[in-house]
Amino acid sequence: MDTKWQDSKAVSSMLDDWETWAIVGLSGNPDRTAFRIAELLQRRGKRIVPIHPDAPTVLGEQGYPTLADVPFPIDVVDVFRQSEAAGEFADQAVEVGAKGVWFQLGVIDEAAFQRTTAKGVAMVMDTCPAIEWSARESA
Repeated sequence: MDTKWQDSKAVSSMLDDWETWAIVGLSGNPDRTAFRIAELLQRRGKRIVPIHPDAPTVLGEQGYPTLADVPFPIDVVDVFRQSEAAGEFADQAVEVGAKGVWFQLGVIDEAAFQRTTAKGVAMVMDTCPAIEWSARESA
């Protein structure tokens, strides 16, 4: 594990301070990890924004086909895509003015990390909000 990808200040800002989470790849399928994490984020007081080509309403929140289609500010872009496809969403997050990008467990793109953080946008990779909250609560 590369700890620069899980900077404690970036993790804390995203989990504690930033409220609106756009979730790339979120559909209405409750068997998918993205759905379960979206539920957790909502229980923790976050507003979730589904980002999916079909723009479904998920967990009571209107979806949008792309990040650029979201008509309000996004704090965190949480990416549930394979590593090979994730980098473009980090770039889009920077373009729409998101404060942070979160790549889920197993999703790693070093070049995207470098591009994103070089633009002053916080980024976390290869972990999950559920893991981070659990670690804090057991500490």
